[in-house]
Amino acid sequence: MKTNYLKHGMLIAAITFTTTAYAQKKEKLSDEDYKYSNYAQVVNRNGKQVEEFKTNWNGTVYKAELIAGKLTELYVDGEKIPAAKWGEYSAVISKIREQIRLDKIQAKKDQEQAKRDQLQAKKDQQQALKDQEQAKRDQQQAVRDQEQAKRDQEQAKRDQENAANEQVQARHDLENAARDQEQAKKDQEQAMKDQQQARLDQIQAKKDQAQAKEDQRLVKQLIADLVSDNIVANENSVHDLTLNADEMTVNGKKQPQAVFNKYKEKYKRFTVSNFSYGNQSGVHTYNGLHISH
Repeated sequence: MKTNYLKHGMLIAAITFTTTAYAQKKEKLSDEDYKYSNYAQVVNRNGKQVEEFKTNWNGTVYKAELIAGKLTELYVDGEKIPAAKWGEYSAVISKIREQIRLDKIQAKKDQEQAKRDQLQAKKDQQQALKDQEQAKRDQQQAVRDQEQAKRDQEQAKRDQENAANEQVQARHDLENAARDQEQAKKDQEQAMKDQQQARLDQIQAKKDQAQAKEDQRLVKQLIADLVSDNIVANENSVHDLTLNADEMTVNGKKQPQAVFNKYKEKYKRFTVSNFSYGNQSGVHTYNGLHISH
């Protein structure tokens, strides 16, 4: 909600509880005092909770004091207003007090959010430290891998030099055959996994196809209901439609609560999936469903 009663766009400077006594008030306060001082507070005076505020509301500065919700003093633009005229200001005073109440609630929410943000920042910092440590370990591992690769390369060169020995070459061939056999076994296992996944994908595709067909039927039924309920003239009149757990709109117009309740109950699937439908120039668009275009 926009806070429109502080002259320079500031929020209420402070909402405090004190036990201090006030000095005697002047009949008219200075313009500088009104220009730069905005506050709302509750103080304890002679055992009573006294509500006080001063604020610029739509270009007019109001300063008021209330006890038990009843006005006991009022200044408007620095001029003290007699009690006989307080009734003329009751509406604006009520609006100011309501805005102060809302600002206090928002301030509490902002404070709680700040605490959550601070906690999240701490977690992010800890995670960043962990990531940094992991990056360091990864870098060290990369160095080791590089050194191992170099050793492997040197070993490969030695093996090549020894390849002239037929007995060594035969042993190498035997080892290669064993590796090929192991790889063939792995390939066979992978093929079985791929086949199983293909079956699962086929089953899911059938489910999706059935759901798409059902969703398409529901959309047609919903549009038919709109026509039947005289919400639109015909099905081509529906240019855009939304239905979720909070509201229903047709062609950008929010529907009455009774209409929303009816369609929410009948089309529960749409409310859960935050359904939206569009029909622009004969092109239908959907969101939140399995319908194929």
